[in-house]
Amino acid sequence: MLKAQNLTQQYRAANGSMLTVLDSISFDIDAGETFAIIGPSGSGKTTLLGLCAGLDRAASGSVTLNNIELNPLSEDERAAVRNQYVGFVFQNFQLIPTLTALENVMVPLELRNDPKAETVAAAWLKKVGLEHRLDHYPSQLSGGEQQRVCIARAFSNHPAILFADEPTGNLDADNAAGIVDLIFELNKTAGTTLVLVTHDPDLAKRCGKTLKLKGGKAVE
Repeated sequence: MLKAQNLTQQYRAANGSMLTVLDSISFDIDAGETFAIIGPSGSGKTTLLGLCAGLDRAASGSVTLNNIELNPLSEDERAAVRNQYVGFVFQNFQLIPTLTALENVMVPLELRNDPKAETVAAAWLKKVGLEHRLDHYPSQLSGGEQQRVCIARAFSNHPAILFADEPTGNLDADNAAGIVDLIFELNKTAGTTLVLVTHDPDLAKRCGKTLKLKGGKAVE
């Protein structure tokens, strides 16, 4: 489902020198697997996730997602691949503030011209326990509820692979535990491949495979 080969990412610093954020990272993930990317802040976790999801292009190396090599693709072509195969759950929710919960979940479905977008979105919000919040805007929802909307949005498109970037980072302990259980439960039911970025070793242990980063390098 996902194969990274010798992924290296560099950025030019303010003083003109090159900063290496990722250094020759390689791994592969089979369809249906759960995979954790773990490491301290600044270790390159989110950068690696962005490359694997086609949000950015690596300085060198390659990413193959569902047998599609991402690096040669244009930005629009990578966006089309994401819309077809990828779901996202972010730490900061990234809901559209002017849309209701229902409308937020409908967005990826409408991008695929799904004629049943509203029905499908409502069904997923029910699965995450928010059938009573369909017409509420993000500002009217708690953090845990907003993350549940994100999860419903991510799964509504039946993605082949789900990328979750610190999905509990902005939640208290009780909400965090519920969100983690929900992600794994829905992921198992849907048969989706899960790539989870976290700094929490206990959360990483729930995944079948773990890649540990430190200073942009794979250390375990």
